[in-house]
Amino acid sequence: MSALTDPVHLAIACHGGRGHTARLGEAVRAGASRVPHTEVTTIRVDRISDQEWQRLDDAHAIVFGAPTYMGTASSAFHTFAEASARRWLSRRWQDKLAAGFTNSGSMAGDKAGTLGYFATLAAQHGMLWVSLGLAPGWNSSSGSEFDPNRLGFYQGAAAQSPVDDRSGAVHTSDLATAEHLGQRVAELTRTVVAGRRALES
Repeated sequence: MSALTDPVHLAIACHGGRGHTARLGEAVRAGASRVPHTEVTTIRVDRISDQEWQRLDDAHAIVFGAPTYMGTASSAFHTFAEASARRWLSRRWQDKLAAGFTNSGSMAGDKAGTLGYFATLAAQHGMLWVSLGLAPGWNSSSGSEFDPNRLGFYQGAAAQSPVDDRSGAVHTSDLATAEHLGQRVAELTRTVVAGRRALES
């Protein structure tokens, strides 16, 4: 295989909460899967196995996902992040690409705190953060709630779901935004990995 057709491996490390964030993770996966020669693995961090830790170690990029509770990621995600300290000690995730997504009950909902936490976690591991890369939507009289990035976040994909909703349904704009993030991470990962392979050859 050439550097352009060798597969790249993207992992989504996610805690699903009540289902909305897991649905976002599915959208990230769908977007990434549209990029040729990209293999995507979804890992539930609240029940991660030794084999799944190895998949994260072998991935070229990791996308973090968790609901925002009380201004930060869920406790299940924090437990996973603390457990990743073994990887921090060995610099196992150094120079992998990273990104993040989250959901909360309010439009803002302090989701920036969670995305910032993901970015800091990635930086501690020496990873390269991928922003959303979308201008904010729904911020003019001609805009609508169906614009991509309707909530206007930059660090990652953000979604809003009513706190009394138990269906796991996610707004179509938020799903499209998450798909965009997945495709963007996969495309940039392919570019970085192909460049590294070309330099090594």
